[in-house]
Amino acid sequence: MNVVSVPSGIHRPSGKVDIPSAWEGAEMKANPDRWLISLAAGEIAELEGAAETYLGSNKKIAEITKESFPLPYFGAHLEELKKRLLVGLGFEVIRGLPVAKYSQEFAATIFCGVGAHLGSARSQNAAGHILGHVRDTGADAKDPNTRIYQTSERQTFHTDSSDVVGLLCIREAMEGGDSLLVSTTTIYNEMFDRRPDLAALLFDPIATDRRGEVPENEKPYLEIPVLNWHAGFLTGFYQRQYIDSAQRFPDAPRLTPAHVEALDLFDALANDPALHFGMRLQPGDMQFVYNHALLHDRTGFRDWPDAGQKRHLLRLWLSMEGDRPLPDCFKQRYGSIEIGNRGGIITKGTSLNVPLD
Repeated sequence: MNVVSVPSGIHRPSGKVDIPSAWEGAEMKANPDRWLISLAAGEIAELEGAAETYLGSNKKIAEITKESFPLPYFGAHLEELKKRLLVGLGFEVIRGLPVAKYSQEFAATIFCGVGAHLGSARSQNAAGHILGHVRDTGADAKDPNTRIYQTSERQTFHTDSSDVVGLLCIREAMEGGDSLLVSTTTIYNEMFDRRPDLAALLFDPIATDRRGEVPENEKPYLEIPVLNWHAGFLTGFYQRQYIDSAQRFPDAPRLTPAHVEALDLFDALANDPALHFGMRLQPGDMQFVYNHALLHDRTGFRDWPDAGQKRHLLRLWLSMEGDRPLPDCFKQRYGSIEIGNRGGIITKGTSLNVPLD
């Protein structure tokens, strides 16, 4: 594709981008056979056997590797999944893991073992957690230091700070909590058709709040464009609530009315039912999503009154070998942009670990 230079020196595609991850939601909703697979009994047995062997070795879950969690048969599918994430549709759901009969430690071992076949796990917060717990902690979404996944409120479409995000559903909510996906490229293509002037503004650096998790000697906000055109790849980076809350910092670049109009159109397109689609993750579902090509969201939910039944998902952030290069501005969030060794949230004194509750 041709590339054109804009006055600021930032580059952007000269037209629409045609790649496999530029899908529309209606198409994905109508064809679940393209992204939903069910585990066979033998595959479940292999995963369980690998977890039993690993736990018997008395090694820490945080130290799990592809080599220490061998999957002679299902590992071949995970190799194909890498390609599907990086250059294909950008997501997949693996269904059928019988998590109801597992301890949390056993479920976490299987999930981290699968993740180790896809990439290297990254820290998800300042505490160095490589396994996240997505649930309502009672945190106040209006607190600028709260991360939205800690609440029951609608998240809005966003990317996470890693190449790939994985979720394992342990329990679903009593009502709501659906997972939503949309293609960043499809949104860009629609904006290019409707308002190319506004699409161009999303390649400008825009401040995004770090929400209190600030590496040493760094600003409390990032300055990464929503859309980045680098080495022939269109890469998204987005969380609207955090863009809005970054305006609380007096030295953060101000959003102009035109930028707000561009962000509003981006949001409107992400929320267009023709472009996105939703799914209800069932207990035992593992969902993997490529952050550089897709945005994900979660609808608000109402939880069960019993604490033991409340909605609970485990989360992984993964760095992928063989992935696309990222522009230098991503160093603000990722620290390093070295392929296979990037992403996550690292602050002074961070030590990687796996919390089991």
